[in-house]
Amino acid sequence: MSLKFTKTRRGLPIVRFKDCYGSHCSLQKSSLPSEKAIWLGVDEPFDRSIDRVRMHLTQDMVRDLLPALQRFAETGEITE
Repeated sequence: MSLKFTKTRRGLPIVRFKDCYGSHCSLQKSSLPSEKAIWLGVDEPFDRSIDRVRMHLTQDMVRDLLPALQRFAETGEITE
């Protein structure tokens, strides 16, 4: 899985990727002021005629995401 580390228009770190079906997904740092948090989910389903909001990930895809999730768990940051 290809992970693209960028920033949102507001300057927050975001990781963009596609799930098994080709849905556009992301892992994004939240701007929540009270504590460190993230957003994780489908941004745009592969088929716009359905309302699918869950990602479909293989074990390999999860392995690819784990380093970014682990960094967030340890530091509160999302970095490459």
